[in-house]
Amino acid sequence: MTNTLDRRTLLRLAGASAGTAVLAGTTLAGPSPAGAATAAFRHGVASGDPLPDGILLWTRVTPTPDALPGSGPDVEVTWQVATDPDFRSPVAAGTLTTGPARDHTVKIAASGLAPATTYWYRFGHAGAWSPTGRTMTAPPADAAVDRLRIGVVSCANWEAGYFAAYRRLADRGDLNLVVHLGDYIYEYGTGEFAAAGRVVRPTQPAHEVLTLADYRIRHALYKTDPDLQALHAAVPWVITWDDHEVANDEWSGGAENHTPGAEGPFADRLAAARQAYLEWMPVRIGADGAIYRRFRFGRLAELSMLDLRSYRSAQASGDDVDDPDRTITGDAQMAWLKAGLAGSAARWKLVGNPVMMARLDVGALPSWLLGPLGKLLGIPENGAVLNADQWDGYNADRNELVNHLRATGTRDVVFLTGDIHTSWANEVTTRTTLFEPAAAEFVVPSVTSDNVDDFLRLPAGNPLSRLGAGLLRSTNPHVRWAELDGHGYGVLDVTPQRCRMDWYHLTDRTSATSGSRWVAGWSVGTGSSRLRAESAPV
Repeated sequence: MTNTLDRRTLLRLAGASAGTAVLAGTTLAGPSPAGAATAAFRHGVASGDPLPDGILLWTRVTPTPDALPGSGPDVEVTWQVATDPDFRSPVAAGTLTTGPARDHTVKIAASGLAPATTYWYRFGHAGAWSPTGRTMTAPPADAAVDRLRIGVVSCANWEAGYFAAYRRLADRGDLNLVVHLGDYIYEYGTGEFAAAGRVVRPTQPAHEVLTLADYRIRHALYKTDPDLQALHAAVPWVITWDDHEVANDEWSGGAENHTPGAEGPFADRLAAARQAYLEWMPVRIGADGAIYRRFRFGRLAELSMLDLRSYRSAQASGDDVDDPDRTITGDAQMAWLKAGLAGSAARWKLVGNPVMMARLDVGALPSWLLGPLGKLLGIPENGAVLNADQWDGYNADRNELVNHLRATGTRDVVFLTGDIHTSWANEVTTRTTLFEPAAAEFVVPSVTSDNVDDFLRLPAGNPLSRLGAGLLRSTNPHVRWAELDGHGYGVLDVTPQRCRMDWYHLTDRTSATSGSRWVAGWSVGTGSSRLRAESAPV
C-alpha cells in the first residue's frame, strides 16, 4: 500500500504548535518551584535520527549544583512521549537510571511510534519536568512525499559570536529536519580562534580541551546556549562530526592541532572526544561504532551522512593527492556509499558531506586571497593547487565516486557540505569531465567561525572579498556562485521536481539578537546536475 503525504500535511506537521517547542518545566504533580526544571535540566532536550517508527531522545540531568563532569550520584529519570504538548495522551514512557559513567546524560531510542507524526517529549527528575521538546518521525519508505524542508548548518565557534542562526531556524516553524555537518564544538583555548581576534564570549574550559572532563565541559557549555537549545527542542537533528569535535585537521592517526609529546597519545584524546560526543549528542551509532548512516524520507529523498575523519589517510603534502592508496572515506564506507546511492529508490540522493567535494583550482589566485583561503582550506603556503583537507586532497576517492555515479547512471545526487565557513553552489566534476557534472553541491556558511573578511580584517562585502569570489568562479567554471564573508545557515527545499538551497546570512554574528537576510538561492532539477539561480522565496 502506498502512503501519500501532501505538502500541506507535511508543513502542518513541521509547524504544528511551533511556539510550544520549549515550554516551562512543571513538577510531576503541578507547577514547579521557580527554577526547578532549569536546575535539573539546564542543558535542554534534543531529538535526532528519525525513523518511521522511532526517534532518538536526549537530555542531561544535573544531579547536584556542585557536581563536576563525571561525578555525582546515580539518578532516576522518567521520560514521556505524547501526541499533544500537554501530555494528555502519552504513547510511550519509561524510567531509567543515569550516572557519572555517562556524565548523567540520557539517550532514549523511543520506538513503536507512528510514521510522519509530530510528537512532544519530556523528561522528569526529582519532582520536576524538563522543558518540552517537539519532534517528528520519518514518513514510510514508500510514502509519496511531495516536500521536505531541511535547515543546514555547520561550524559554530562559541568564542566567535552568538548562535542567532539557530534561533532564526527555530523560529521558522516550517522545518522537518536540521542537518548539522560538523564542527558542532571547537577544541581551542580562549583567544586561539575568536571573531577576527576578538573574544565575544569566553569558552570553558579556558584551555584547549584534551581530556574526557575537558570535552564534557565544552559540550556542556555549548548546550547552555538558549538558541541552540531552542533549535534542538523544535525539530529533530541528523548530525555528523568533522575535525574540531576532536582537533583541527584530524585524520585517522592524528591531527594538525595535536602534539603527541606535549599533549599525550592521540588515541587517548580521540577516545575522550568520541566518548563525550556520543554522550552529549542525539546520534545513533552502528554495532561497530560507525557514525556514517542513512535515513529515508518516503520516495522523495534518502540522506546518507558521512564520516570523513575516522578512516582518512593523513593530509597530502604534494603530488600524493593522486595516490590511489590514500583515502578520505575508507574502503568500507566508500563501498557503502556507492551501493547506497546507486541502489536508492528515492528520487533525491542527499549526502551529508563534512568537507567540500567540488574541485578547487587555486593556482592562479593572488597571495592576498591565498592567505585567508589557506587557513580555511588547508592550502600550503606555497599555493599548491590542492585543498589538502577536502576531497581535493584525495583525488582517487573522488574520481572513484564520481565515475561510479556515471557508470551506474545514478542521477539526482546532491552533496550538502560545511567546513569551509563560506557559501558555495557547485557542480561536481573531475579533471577529465570539466563540463559534465555528475552531481550538485551546496555549501553552507559557518554559524559563527571566521571566514575571508575576518582574516583580512575588513568589513563583510568588502571589494577584496567580492573580487576573490569572482576570481574563484573564473578559474573554476563549475563553481556557479561563491560568497566569502557571510555567517548563517541554509534551508534546503526538496520536491519531486527540484532540490533548492537558499542561503541566509546574519546581520551581526556578535549580537545575540542578530537578524538574518536572504542572499542567494540555487536549484537543480531532476535528471540534471546543472545549477540554476533562483530569486528570493515568496
